[in-house]
This record gives sequence, structure tokens and C-alpha cells, in this order.
Amino acid sequence: MGNWLSPIPDVPMDSPEGTLVQEILHDKIVVVFSKTYCPYCTMAKKALDEHNANYATVELDKREDGKRIQSVLGKMTGATTVPRVFIKGKFIGGGTEVKQLNDEGKLEGMLRDCGAI
Repeated sequence: MGNWLSPIPDVPMDSPEGTLVQEILHDKIVVVFSKTYCPYCTMAKKALDEHNANYATVELDKREDGKRIQSVLGKMTGATTVPRVFIKGKFIGGGTEVKQLNDEGKLEGMLRDCGAI
């Protein structure tokens, strides 16, 4: 799975990883691109779990193509940090933003509106 300290490669959006990300975002209502050891990822998942939300998780550190997927996400969202959280294909933020949405009472409505709860 490679050294996670190595730099993120430059991966084009029309790559297999770009296509995979688009397919995941099309097929799943709520998606968290995460790493298993990341505290901000845990924060985002915990906020979703508080509402018993139905969401998909893609653990990038468990995939051979994880760094390449992370590069694609960087092009889509402007940052390669994780988590990258999407609702209905729209990027809503990372761990801090998702927690803030939850703290402000907005996350539940977003999840309800898309049918994730």
C-alpha cells in the first residue's frame, strides 16, 4: 500500500481513479473518503453516526490506489487532506466542517433531505 508519507501523485481526472470516484459519488448518497487512523475522519464519521446515517466509507489507506484517489479528490475539492465528505455528489467539507454543520443543527436536515436518514 506504499509509504503514506510519500507525496500525492498528480493524477488526471480522466484516469481510472477519477472514473472510480465519479462512480462512487453517483452510486452512493453520502460518501466519506477517509483513512483509518485519522482523527478528523473519525470526527466526521461520528457526526454521521449520531444520526444513524446511511453512508459509504472509502478507506484510502487500505487501498493500493488510495494516493491516486486522494489526488483526484484534491482536484475536485481543492485539498488532498482527509476526510473528504460528499452528499449527493456535492463536497460538504472535511472533519471540522462536518462537525460544525452537526453542531449548528444543519447536518441532520441535509441527511434527511437526501434520504440518508
